[in-house]
Order: sequence, then structure tokens, then C-alpha cells
Amino acid sequence: MKQYGVSEQETVDVFKKQIMDLWEDINEEFLRPTAVPMPVLKRVLNLTRVADLLYKGEDGFTRVGKVTKDSVASVCINPVPL
Repeated sequence: MKQYGVSEQETVDVFKKQIMDLWEDINEEFLRPTAVPMPVLKRVLNLTRVADLLYKGEDGFTRVGKVTKDSVASVCINPVPL
């Protein structure tokens, strides 16, 4: 913010745009054939999803709130059958 002289909201908007672009890249790359086995890729993807869940908006790892509790409960306690 200091380096470019922009507001905090503009900085947050840029970071959110970068995150959305990176999720698109991850999803596109996941659809392409690769030499890495799919179970390995799924573990990396799931770790990325957890990091996104815990740190989106606020620190849900250190200060667990309603959003984090509800998200974990929906995945672990009430999973959607596949």
C-alpha cells in the first residue's frame, strides 16, 4: 500500500482477484493429463482448500468462529454422499 500509494480496500481487491485467478488456474490444470498420480494431486488440492477456508477473510485457525465451525461440520459431520 505504501509502495504504490493505494488504499487498503484497493489492495484487498487486487489480492482477491489474484486468488480467483489462481483458483481458475488450479481447476484448469487439474483437468489436464499429468504424470503425477491423481491421489497426490487431490491431497494437494484438499490442503489448498483447507488453507483457503481457514484464512479467507480472517484467521479461522487461531480464532475459530461460526463460519469455520459450520464449514468443518458440513464437511466432516454432515458430508454430501457421492
